[in-house]
Formats: sequence, structure tokens, C-alpha cells
Amino acid sequence: MVQAWYMDESQEDQRAPHRQRPNRAVSLEQLRRLGVVYRRLDADNYETDPCLKEIRRAENYSWMDIVTIHKDKLPNYEEKIKTFYEEHLHLDDEIRYILDGSGYFDVRDKDDKWIRISMEKGDMITLPAGIYHRFTLDENNYVKAMRLFVGEPVWTAYNRPADDFPARKQYMKFLADEAQ
Repeated sequence: MVQAWYMDESQEDQRAPHRQRPNRAVSLEQLRRLGVVYRRLDADNYETDPCLKEIRRAENYSWMDIVTIHKDKLPNYEEKIKTFYEEHLHLDDEIRYILDGSGYFDVRDKDDKWIRISMEKGDMITLPAGIYHRFTLDENNYVKAMRLFVGEPVWTAYNRPADDFPARKQYMKFLADEAQ
């Protein structure tokens, strides 16, 4: 089961858990109120999993690929790791399904505080368009993930500040509506 928590303010190794003391856990319901959708799937059988097939059909995820993030597998590894960890948003939802390994997605809450979401094999997450976030490996330094898109993939990340994009404005409206 996925775990999430508020991060401490430490600037040490980004791959460390960065839990506050005492730990401030974040529930799936709290993530849902931020527009973050979590699912648990059978990663050992992703090629034939009827649940994944149904999710792809229902959400219109027509394109997918698989990426391995490890120093021996990803060209320009060090540069990519730094880029993934820069705070950014996308104009489309970001959907990731962890097939092996583990890592962290960090998202901003409504008060602009970082929440760390620990992802491991079998976890699928959808981050809504317009949410500020970042990704890093954990101390295992390895993840294999499926990337899903509606239509053709768009890889553009817009580093913060990016508040003038319609996707960000729409996301901020979603947060305001959720607060009511």
C-alpha cells in the first residue's frame, strides 16, 4: 500500500525519505482532494492484466511505453535525475505505473507544502495537469515504470513559476472547489 507524508525541510540527499519528526502521514483521501489518483495493480502480469486494460480503455490511455531509470540503463542519467527533481507542472495528466523498483513523487498541497509519495512495484499514480510536482529515485537507485498518455505523448515540463498556464488555473479552481 502506498505511503505518503509531509516532507521535512532538509536539503540533504533527495533520495532520502525526508519524513518530519514526528511523522505527518498523508492519507489517500488527502491525496484525492489534491486530484492525485492512486491505484494498486498486479505488476507481475501487466502485459495481460485485465484491470490495466480496463483502466486504459476507461481513461482513454492510448499510448504507453516503459522506461528504466538506473545509471546503467538511462542515457544522460545524472542530467535526467536533476531534471526530474526540478519543480514543474505539465499541461496534461501524468500517469506512472511502477513495474519494478521504487521512487518518490513529491506534490505540493493546497498550502504549498511538499508531500512525498513513496511508490513501489504495483503502484499507479495519476497527477493532475497543473499540479506542481517532481520525481526522484529513492536510495535503491532503480525504477522501471510504464508511462501512459491520452493521445500522443507530450514530454514538456514547465518549471515553476508557471501559474499563467490554463492548466494551472484550472487546477487552482479544482482546489478551491474541493475546499468548499
